[in-house]
Amino acid sequence: MRVRGKFGTMMIMSVLAAGAARAQEMQMPKQEQHHQMEMLPVRGEYPRMGRAQENAKGALVTLEQVQKIAGESNPTLRQAEAEIRAAKARQQQSGLYPNPTVAYTSDEIRGGSVGGGKQGFFLEQTLVMGGKLGLSREVFGKEVKLAEIEAQEQKMRVQSAVKMAFLRVLAAQELLYARRDMAMIAQDSAETQRRLMNTGQADETEVLDAEVGAQRMRMAARMQENTLREEWRSLAAVIGQPDLPLTTVAGDLEKGWPEVNEEEAADTIAKKGPAVRIAEAAEARAQTVLSRARRQAIPDIQVRAGMEYNNETLGSAPFAKGWEGIAEVAVQIPLFNRNQGNVAAARADIERAGQEKKRIALTLRERAASAVDQYANARLMAMEYRDEMLPRAKKAYGLMVERYGQMLASYPRVLDARQKLFELQIEYISALEGVWTNGIALEGFLLTDGLEAPARPGEIDRPVRETNVPMPERTMSLRESTRNP
Repeated sequence: MRVRGKFGTMMIMSVLAAGAARAQEMQMPKQEQHHQMEMLPVRGEYPRMGRAQENAKGALVTLEQVQKIAGESNPTLRQAEAEIRAAKARQQQSGLYPNPTVAYTSDEIRGGSVGGGKQGFFLEQTLVMGGKLGLSREVFGKEVKLAEIEAQEQKMRVQSAVKMAFLRVLAAQELLYARRDMAMIAQDSAETQRRLMNTGQADETEVLDAEVGAQRMRMAARMQENTLREEWRSLAAVIGQPDLPLTTVAGDLEKGWPEVNEEEAADTIAKKGPAVRIAEAAEARAQTVLSRARRQAIPDIQVRAGMEYNNETLGSAPFAKGWEGIAEVAVQIPLFNRNQGNVAAARADIERAGQEKKRIALTLRERAASAVDQYANARLMAMEYRDEMLPRAKKAYGLMVERYGQMLASYPRVLDARQKLFELQIEYISALEGVWTNGIALEGFLLTDGLEAPARPGEIDRPVRETNVPMPERTMSLRESTRNP
């Protein structure tokens, strides 16, 4: 059947127009349809650092302040100082001359009318030969040197530990605000899905999925609050003030990164670290002990001198013989005991000390290699986030907000762009924390435990006992830890 005339032409045009409208509606993305259904106000909000410090209720705590408190209150520093005094006292004692002996003596004492016998006193002294006292002072002088190096190491260890704990508190502050932002975004997304379900543009599974995501983000924010408290308690313990109330710290994670030469760091730590100096001093002490053991075979001289009153009469004379002098000199002959066992043991200790120095250098290289790798990875990640990924994500979010204002994008798409931006911000903060913690550890020769007791001189196997490299889970696998709080 053919339609003729003006009326027929209009009918055909109407049908074609209706068909085109339906086709355009079918091609329009579901989110764009949502956008046309409801227009919510959107203000572009971007992540930024320092909000905890801006919203602090009291005075901010600085790194310089906690370092000063640690210098006054950390007990390990006082222990190191006490050990120096103890080593100097032992050195003094080792060089003291043996005390003389004063004694009463008597011989052939008779009583009654006969009388007679001898009575008197004597002084006995040991003369130390072979310079043994000087060598003993030298041995304990090496221990004083060991104690002084240990005190320097302890001071470095406390400074590194305080700085690392402080930066972890600062990072925890930043992460707390970022995770709270993520929780707000997830909550907004869940509410949006509920509104869409009310208009028939989303089903219940989408709403439930959004609600689960919102709950996860709220849980992550609450867990971050616990982490902040944990980091603060660690800092308070290291500085020696465990009851210090939680306070906001001042600082900037993005500025002043530790600058570590990745090619030379391990070599520097293995050659110039305090642990190496302690091992070298221990080897020098072992050499002195050998010299002292060799001199031990030289016998000391025992000298005795005194006076005795002899009551025996001289023949028919009516008076006694009177005062008589006595003197003795004795020396021990090193016939069987020449201290050969101690000499052999001292030689073995020298060999052990030399191998210990090598072992420490290798141990430090091994541990430094891991810290350098973590530092390099964290620094690479931080720079990529800062210079590449975050700027792109911010631009994408800004364009999405702009398109939404022009009714060219839906609100869920805006939320998705914002969520991705804040996820990157969390990963960026974690990367910055990795740069700081590993960098501080490397700058401090891997000495990071500020509450480990300083070693006593002579504990040959302990120079690297306190080498605690930052925990890998805090500096690596950043995205995984963000996804699974």
